[in-house]
Amino acid sequence: MRIAIDAMGGDNAPWAITEGVLLAAKEWPDTELVLVGDKTKLDPITANRPSNVTVLHASEAILSDDEPVKAVRRKKDSSMVVAARLVRDQEADAMISAGNTGALMTAGLLVVGRIPGIERPALAPMIPSLDGAGTLALDLGANMDATPEQLLQYAVMGSIYRSKVDGIAKPRVGLLNVGTEDTKGNELTKAAFPLLKEAPIHFVGNIEARNVLYGECDVLVCDGFAGNILLKSVEGTAGAIFKVLKEEFKRSLLTKVAAAALAPGLKNFKKRLDYSETGGAPMLGLNGLVLKSHGSSDAVAIMNAVRQARIAIEGKLVPSISAEIGKS
Repeated sequence: MRIAIDAMGGDNAPWAITEGVLLAAKEWPDTELVLVGDKTKLDPITANRPSNVTVLHASEAILSDDEPVKAVRRKKDSSMVVAARLVRDQEADAMISAGNTGALMTAGLLVVGRIPGIERPALAPMIPSLDGAGTLALDLGANMDATPEQLLQYAVMGSIYRSKVDGIAKPRVGLLNVGTEDTKGNELTKAAFPLLKEAPIHFVGNIEARNVLYGECDVLVCDGFAGNILLKSVEGTAGAIFKVLKEEFKRSLLTKVAAAALAPGLKNFKKRLDYSETGGAPMLGLNGLVLKSHGSSDAVAIMNAVRQARIAIEGKLVPSISAEIGKS
């Protein structure tokens, strides 16, 4: 098993990326990890790297403010594009990047390519849920618009992912909507509803945004516009809650004592809402495994992205999606 990691992508690159890869190498010595990036920067911080970590030189890096299509086409020796080529040429079983999301999707489309029959790949991050199982939501930003047929493909791919990667025998698939009634929604959701109902998935109907964190479904289907708003709302709300709690617990000696008593529970609560626990969001529909880690990923997030990639490879995620889409 060989996994390529874009060492130059993300807010904390290359140090946090490298540290995460070294942690993963120690945890899974049977997995070859390829750090793709500037050797002059990577070699000094990986001088004592284990034998299952190698460095592949890439002279360029795609920055967070680069225009995605131009960057991928012009920076052909960037760490992200080189890693994508490894996946395309089957020299790596997967790639991970915490870099520019738009550029990664572009590299996925232009370099790795789509699975035959897939109209548009989808970005599918895991939204935390109170039961700890999480909800895989797609699409959450790769495509602002979608057709009912594309939502159907998202549902099938998401269902396969939860089955192959998370071991859920019969994943519950829900459609993000403004109400739970079958007839609710805009033209897109009204047209998608009957398609999902007839699909070879366990469709549980419409899901309201306020119920997503309660774990009412394992897979949440939506267009990228609504999905990205949902994701940013959840992230912003979680951040605001922790900010307010921190301020309140510092108000007096009494509240500081209370904070000390509640600390274990608060840490557990924060962990349940922590993106680094899931590692990355798969870009489903590509003809190779591509994982997008959060731009501010730390070493733990990168290590967990490697874990996630390993499970997806072992579960034959991409071949399974390809076979299911080929039936339709």
